[in-house]
Amino acid sequence: MSTKVKIRIGLQSVRELELEVDDADIVIDAIKAAMANDDPVAWITDTKNTRHGLAVDKLGFVQIDAEEDKMVGFG
Repeated sequence: MSTKVKIRIGLQSVRELELEVDDADIVIDAIKAAMANDDPVAWITDTKNTRHGLAVDKLGFVQIDAEEDKMVGFG
């Protein structure tokens, strides 16, 4: 059973970006590294292999929810 991680990122506006990634720690590390190095953008790759550039100075919050795949049926 694999674990999927959904990440919702709030910007300093009324918009949010929701991504599905395999490892939340990679996202956290990318954001931390961008902030520590004064990089304007943190790059995140989601499970569909789509890259997203996040303007780190516009981040309002990062919410991480881990979800396990749910089995449906009779066993």
